[in-house]
Amino acid sequence: MILKRRSLPLMAACVALLLTCLGSPGCSRHKGPDVSPEEASLTAVGDPAPAIQLTTLSGDAFDLAALDGKLVLVNFWATWCPPCREEMPHLRDEVWQRFGSHEEFAMISIAREETVEEITPFVTENEYAWPFAPDVDRAVFARFAEAYIPRNYVIGRDGVILYQGQGYEEKEFAEMVKLIADELAR
Repeated sequence: MILKRRSLPLMAACVALLLTCLGSPGCSRHKGPDVSPEEASLTAVGDPAPAIQLTTLSGDAFDLAALDGKLVLVNFWATWCPPCREEMPHLRDEVWQRFGSHEEFAMISIAREETVEEITPFVTENEYAWPFAPDVDRAVFARFAEAYIPRNYVIGRDGVILYQGQGYEEKEFAEMVKLIADELAR
């Protein structure tokens, strides 16, 4: 393969991004490898969920406080994060398609440090149908953690965190899906 001179900076950026994500259960742009995903967490299971107020790609307001009485899955991700991209089809197939029509369930994917213009093509191309919102300045993410995505939080009907996880691993994801199913069956 012959590389043109102008493609070398793009290739270097891709390699740097890949190296950032290797060896960790999630991607981080701001913390060094000496900080674990757990140490970067600012919340714990049993804590009240931090406030979330965002505007989705469709222009709708998303206010976690207004969803009192619903089980809510909050997903933090980014288009540049390989584990996030790996997790997205599972969110669609195992969560949204299964629970999205349940009247007591809500879900949102929040793109950390990305704009509407950056995430819309990804969402459109992959035909993801649940609410997505940008968190350009990390204002919402910073209430939950300092680093590492993807991150998922299942927030109970009472606004308390029932589950939180970082990175994407099939076994952990399956445990989250089971928790959602069990909670919605109550």
